[in-house]
Amino acid sequence: MRRRDLITLLGGAATAWPIAARAQQKRVPVIGFLVTWGSSPPKGFYKGLSETGYVEGKTVVIEVRSAAGRYDQLPALAAEFVDRKVDLIATGTDPAALAAKGATSTIPIVFLSWDPITEGLVASLARPGGNLTGASVIDAELTGKRIELLSELVPEARVFALLVNPNNPDVAPEIRNAQDAARAKGVELHVVKAGTADEIDAVFATLVRLHAGGLILGGDPFLNSRKEQLVALASHHAIPAIYDWSEFASSGGLISYAPSFDTAYRQVGMYAGRILKGEKPADLPVQQPTTVELVINLKTAKALGLSVPQSLLARADEVIE
Repeated sequence: MRRRDLITLLGGAATAWPIAARAQQKRVPVIGFLVTWGSSPPKGFYKGLSETGYVEGKTVVIEVRSAAGRYDQLPALAAEFVDRKVDLIATGTDPAALAAKGATSTIPIVFLSWDPITEGLVASLARPGGNLTGASVIDAELTGKRIELLSELVPEARVFALLVNPNNPDVAPEIRNAQDAARAKGVELHVVKAGTADEIDAVFATLVRLHAGGLILGGDPFLNSRKEQLVALASHHAIPAIYDWSEFASSGGLISYAPSFDTAYRQVGMYAGRILKGEKPADLPVQQPTTVELVINLKTAKALGLSVPQSLLARADEVIE
């Protein structure tokens, strides 16, 4: 072979090698996270992903679509992920999971659900089948217990209120459970509704007129997003309130009794990672984290002039002083 031909051959090989190497590099998978409110997945989700070896921005890309509380927008947002051909869809509420299920029967979906069988997400917890699996937490069932705890904390109160978001399609079971518990405790219960920040302000004016001795916050992404407003109003009007998310108590709320959402979202993240590695949703049973946390803020109780019973403190998972 002539020297000039050899140089040409080697030069062509040197040019082709990086192209071939780049072609063989593994594509970074994309997760579409569909939320009804907010702008990012919870920390527990990232924790679960990392335990399976996935780190956002390095070994996985996470794209978020938020309905900003407009539940009717969820189907269109889910369809965006299908058009985008994401590798997996993750969701944090039943309406979001249902929208994702309606958009695709092939892309894996990992959900956090309150009642996946009743909602029609899966046929069985042990054998979900299809392209969906995830974690299921109890929450609506805890509403009655929240009324019991609040009654123990303010035994003289005879009027309670349950605050729900009327735009949330899943509030009916929570209202029923609250009404049953209120009847059992012999207290009067008013259901008040707020789907905007202004309506939350109006609700507290209503509570003052009702002489409500306690407030139970219904589980809802929008209401959770108004944590600072709700805690501030409860403090301003001196209304003892119990919340469905521990973040409220750590932010100055009186008391919370809630599932460990960090544990549940960690399971969602772990399942997402396992599916990206090749496992099938149909083979992964829906997990049911059973951790429920009672958190009491003694500083807030003191500000409200409340004496927390020792029996209640003894049952608390965390006491903030």
